[in-house]
Amino acid sequence: MSGLIEGLPDAVALRCLARVPFYLYPKLELVSHSWRAAIRGSELFKARQEVGSAEELLCVCAYDPENLWQMYDPLRDLWITLPVLPSKVRHLAYFGVVSTGGKLYVLGGGSDDVDPLTGDQDGSFATDEVWSYDPIMRRWAQRASMVLPRAMFACCVLKGKIIVAGGFTSCRKSISQAEMYDPEKDVWIPIPDLHRTHNSACSGLVIGGKVHVLHKGLSTVQVLDHIGSGWTVEDYGWLQGPMAVVQGALYVMSHGLIVKQEKEVSKVVISASEFRRRIGFAMTGVRDEIYVIGGVIGPDRFNWDIKPMSDVDILTVGGNRPTWRQAASMTKCRGTIFGCTQLRI
Repeated sequence: MSGLIEGLPDAVALRCLARVPFYLYPKLELVSHSWRAAIRGSELFKARQEVGSAEELLCVCAYDPENLWQMYDPLRDLWITLPVLPSKVRHLAYFGVVSTGGKLYVLGGGSDDVDPLTGDQDGSFATDEVWSYDPIMRRWAQRASMVLPRAMFACCVLKGKIIVAGGFTSCRKSISQAEMYDPEKDVWIPIPDLHRTHNSACSGLVIGGKVHVLHKGLSTVQVLDHIGSGWTVEDYGWLQGPMAVVQGALYVMSHGLIVKQEKEVSKVVISASEFRRRIGFAMTGVRDEIYVIGGVIGPDRFNWDIKPMSDVDILTVGGNRPTWRQAASMTKCRGTIFGCTQLRI
């Protein structure tokens, strides 16, 4: 890589390129071979962090199309389509998804491709496979497999390491085992098991620098502070429903309301009654906003049709008066959301 910008050292030129919005990178690659090498080089990600131009993007995968991901740029209200995930599992679902170190990770899960005659899920209920997506190189890569195949499990990032816990294994048996992945070393190691398992899906949140594992239908939460200390069981009395963490605070959609949850105290923020008939959507936090993405409009007694949705609704909770607004709809994905996470690049 040499002579990026005439009259400038390459180190300075790279910092200039780092300030260009991410969505323009495919066009920058067309300038020259040296620009393409710079845009796809590992040094660019580091330069973006150094100059303070890192962007928060939202990564989403829905039922339709199969195994396709899109990224959303909140500043430009723009959707970017990624290459199809090259997993051999048809309609991969029930997986864990996180991001760390500027890469997207898709872990485990199983097939949502159900045979209408037998009810079988394409012969794959849970897998141990792990995929990463590099947005700079714009390609997927298979990483070291998890110790155990699992689906419907908790998945979080704690201090740059990926934590997975609970869920169901390939024999559809609920498990308490947990493990940790080091992205730099591409290695999985077992960590202390959950105290309890439950015959329901579980999910994970990071609040206050601690991993919180929640099982659907249970009020208790299992908390991991330090890997060596193991899990503790707490009963915060949190409401049940879709959850999002915004600026370190937990928000829950419950009974047609958005509620801010602080330990045992619940504070109603705003009505969300328009989502009562919408199921299978994702709810996540970006900066000081809550995003409600996709899903389907379920049937009612007057209309038996099921309508897949690509809509994106945003609630700003950072100001004095929370307000809803609509963003650009997903351009490719629609229907039940299988995975959703932030990606900082």
